[in-house]
Amino acid sequence: MRRLLSKYRLIIIYATALVALLLALQILQYKLVLIYHSYEIYILAIAIVFTGLGIWIALKLVKPKPEIQTVVVEKNVYVKELNEDELKLLDAERQKLGLSSREAEVLQLMAEGLSNQEIADRLFLSLATVKTHSSKLFEKLDVKRRTQAVDKARQLKLIA
Repeated sequence: MRRLLSKYRLIIIYATALVALLLALQILQYKLVLIYHSYEIYILAIAIVFTGLGIWIALKLVKPKPEIQTVVVEKNVYVKELNEDELKLLDAERQKLGLSSREAEVLQLMAEGLSNQEIADRLFLSLATVKTHSSKLFEKLDVKRRTQAVDKARQLKLIA
């Protein structure tokens, strides 16, 4: 190793001097660039800072929308089957009071304890339509509340 260094000593000294000179020239060139283009460099630095700040603020302010998960619930519904005589009797009572089939459905769902919104969802109606059917039911049954309507309907055998 010493032999190699002594043999190429002069070349190594010249190479090191050349590298030092090139580094000095590069540093001077960068200083000149900074002096002549300092305004543009400052503007670029400020633009980068404010762009990063804007992105950070936007991420903090705008929260991503939560994913909506759909859950399908299957429910067994048991319907009491009526014979023809019972159906005729039920229809006769409904016609005597002037109940439409939709009002009868709303009345049945009221008896099951569903809210107006749940009835609307089950029958694919708007909430306002369910409220209209309910108020018409109250008029026809001559009651003021849902519980009274359900009790009267049971007395008249309109619902099971």
